[in-house]
Amino acid sequence: MAQYMDVHHGMNGITADQLQQAHQADLAAESAEGVHFQRAWADPESGTVYCLSEAPSAEAVQRVHERSGHRADEIHEVPLSV
Repeated sequence: MAQYMDVHHGMNGITADQLQQAHQADLAAESAEGVHFQRAWADPESGTVYCLSEAPSAEAVQRVHERSGHRADEIHEVPLSV
């Protein structure tokens, strides 16, 4: 399965608790699309959030985020990692 890094903009001031809640919402919705969210990072100052997942497609990642209430602004396949 492919890995994807998605990016959310405009989440200025996000707290660790809010990031955890958003990640938990993704985890609760992921199985319907065959997606597994592995990790999330945030920069509260810039309002940027990054999520790493394994998924069958970028569209599946987006559908999970839409169900969770936080649509991704960008989704990038990650073909190489170490």
